[in-house]
Amino acid sequence: MSQSAPGSSPSPARRSVLRGSLAASAALTLGGAGLAAPAFALSGRPRAAWGVQTGDVTASSGLVWVRSDRPARMLVETSASESFRRVRRHHGPLIGAGTDFTGTAPLRGLPAGEQIHYRVTLADPDDPRRTGEPVVGTFRTAPDRRRDGVRFLWSGDVAGQGWGINPDIGGLRAYEEMRGLDPDFFLCSGDSIYADGVIQPSVTLPDGRIWRNVTTPEKSKVAETLDEYRGNFRYNLLDHNVRAFNAQVPSVVQWDDHEVRNNWYPGQILDDARYTEKDVDVLAARALRAFGEYTPVSTLHARGGGHGRRMHRVVRYGPLLDVFVLDMRSYRNANSPGRQGDDTTGILGAEQLAWLKRELAASTAVWKVLAADMPLGLVVPDGAANIEAIAQGDPGAPLGRELQIAELLRFVKHRRITGTLWLTADVHHTSAQHYAPERAAFKDFAPFWEFVSGPLAAGGFPANALDATFGPERVFVRAPERGNVSPMESPQYFGEVDIDGHSGELTVRLRAEGGTVLFSKVLRPGRVGQ
Repeated sequence: MSQSAPGSSPSPARRSVLRGSLAASAALTLGGAGLAAPAFALSGRPRAAWGVQTGDVTASSGLVWVRSDRPARMLVETSASESFRRVRRHHGPLIGAGTDFTGTAPLRGLPAGEQIHYRVTLADPDDPRRTGEPVVGTFRTAPDRRRDGVRFLWSGDVAGQGWGINPDIGGLRAYEEMRGLDPDFFLCSGDSIYADGVIQPSVTLPDGRIWRNVTTPEKSKVAETLDEYRGNFRYNLLDHNVRAFNAQVPSVVQWDDHEVRNNWYPGQILDDARYTEKDVDVLAARALRAFGEYTPVSTLHARGGGHGRRMHRVVRYGPLLDVFVLDMRSYRNANSPGRQGDDTTGILGAEQLAWLKRELAASTAVWKVLAADMPLGLVVPDGAANIEAIAQGDPGAPLGRELQIAELLRFVKHRRITGTLWLTADVHHTSAQHYAPERAAFKDFAPFWEFVSGPLAAGGFPANALDATFGPERVFVRAPERGNVSPMESPQYFGEVDIDGHSGELTVRLRAEGGTVLFSKVLRPGRVGQ
């Protein structure tokens, strides 16, 4: 390993291709809590002032998202050049109030490993000649050749613990720093919103400084209604950094607890005076619908209800990488002390675990990233007695949810599945853990790494305790010494993964906002354990 290794930056060719095509998106600014109409807006025509975004991009496909200010027909044009001299048209849906005026259009038959420029036009559904100003974006499709390499970023935890969009510091500025690195995609590891997090107009910091927030009605209380959940997603899009990032960098998004409410699990009945709706299953259904409306996720169809949809999926990013997006919320059992000796439900549920085993065994990618919304060996409590994640602080043989993870780790070893590593966020600090059987109570697994990064725009917290069941060693950690440290007092964190197309080596960099690489680790391909 090497400390403070130099980071990577986009090549001049990559940068230059983005300048002109993103100018129009940058012009669509949202001031304060409301919309500031661009000068070129055409009166009475649909307007896409919330920007555009893409998601789940593969070598030949992707999803494009937009939000209108009124009913509209969505049209997407793609081109190999930012001049849009030759275009291919993709017809999107008729969008209206049923999806909060959001729409997602699939793009298929794209060329692999190419820069795709796109523009979204919204048309009056009754008069297709009446169109709004097009909104442009760009992304790269996954390569079909190994030598092209892959580079992506990951983090999570956005606008949490009362720290929202602060215009005094330039808003959610980590997004602009990430955009400048020009990654192939961004993995959002959960807590993409804080539906249970109220945003106050101002907060006084311990040193007397004042933190100011952009506020909205939907962020003035905990989200319960569908419209309130939608408003939480709209809140993040008020930030110009987020919109510029979305127009350039495709995302792979998963959820954790705060998309619904803190530490939720299926079947939970709330004892919380802030909520009039006490049934978490009702809240989760509304949250999932809003999530599908506001994020371009291939397994969540943005139109209609939430029946038959799921969060877990594999995003295949060329011959070097498969990203296994896990859902550690929808199928888990109730939070408990986690000391039971038999647990088939665990944190993934039996069906998702079986799916994950099948997909891992079938994967031919050099690297297999397990995108987890919670860490494995860090103890995350839920109150005084219960456990919110997997590890429960008992260093002995697996118990509770650890049993399911032990089964998965054993499967990876015995099937000799190479190139697995775990990426997560959730705990609001950044760290690197190496797991090895010689240090563990449970020994039937191959060594592996887990990397943690975040928050992206939320409060920082001290490092969690480790549980020795799977033998973790904390090789690196950076965390504040007290809880809920504001982004003005502590840097925000995100991680970078760079896979070299020639050697196949994978480099993980843990980054702090401001351009600092805190820790770097190089992993070699073709190994069952590292």
